[in-house]
Amino acid sequence: MPSDWIQIRGDPSIRKFLFLQERELNEFDRRLDKVLGSVENLICNYGVFHAKVHFSSGQVTLWLVDDPFRYRVHVQNEFLNLNAYHAYPLKEYSRDAVIRQDCISQILDGFRQLRLKDPQIYLRSGSLNVFNGFVGLNFSCDGSHYVNYDEFLLNIEKITC
Repeated sequence: MPSDWIQIRGDPSIRKFLFLQERELNEFDRRLDKVLGSVENLICNYGVFHAKVHFSSGQVTLWLVDDPFRYRVHVQNEFLNLNAYHAYPLKEYSRDAVIRQDCISQILDGFRQLRLKDPQIYLRSGSLNVFNGFVGLNFSCDGSHYVNYDEFLLNIEKITC
């Protein structure tokens, strides 16, 4: 994958009706601190190396270092009630990670900003992979971005469809 910022424009039929829709708050939005805090905890302490938060549909998909070929999908209520101490074994943050551990909360806070910034152009899902250093973003306009985490952190306020 190239190290440049990749932006992909999605389905024109979705983009055409973008301003006729508005985000409705769901349970993930109302409990965003808990959702993002749990994702951070799983990445930093439980061997998750890739996480995708599907804000709009209320699910989280996780890939674990010890079992990278099988992803786990946790739906809204399950994830909100997930006790990582029982669901996954404690695992030290990998020394091979490209994304520094202290940047995880900043990246997830960027997801929060992009989710809540605008009622029509908003983050539908965000992912991060600590080994390749990429952040993936999918917006309500069906546009997607794939960007290095350091570029993401420097440009959060400029990112849009």
